[in-house]
Amino acid sequence: MATVLVVEDNAANMTLTSLLLNHAGHTVLPAVDAETGLKLARSEQPDLILMDVQLPGMDGLTATTLLKTDPQTAAIPIIALSALAMKADEERSQAAGCDAYIVKPLRYQELYAVVGRLLPVPPTTPARGGSR
Repeated sequence: MATVLVVEDNAANMTLTSLLLNHAGHTVLPAVDAETGLKLARSEQPDLILMDVQLPGMDGLTATTLLKTDPQTAAIPIIALSALAMKADEERSQAAGCDAYIVKPLRYQELYAVVGRLLPVPPTTPARGGSR
């Protein structure tokens, strides 16, 4: 279906997110820090990015700002992932350019709904044969 870049430094969160996305038929590109995520976003051009807000070194919101100001990656939707359910955190993610905000731990229904909303709809193939 889609290629999703997951930028997450916590191994358990990466495993869960990858499992959920793979189960939905998506291909996962893992990155454990923002710098690796930036490189993968530019080289692989994923359909969607899940960006942890709290990362070692460069934080996820700084990385998001860089991606959204780069013409090569600006159109890629980004979902901020945060362990903090705070309105201020959500507002900071929107200001950085995130298209959605999900609080961890992930709930699969919410993840699938947000991913489905942000991914481009693939063109439908007309059914073969006639219908009456």
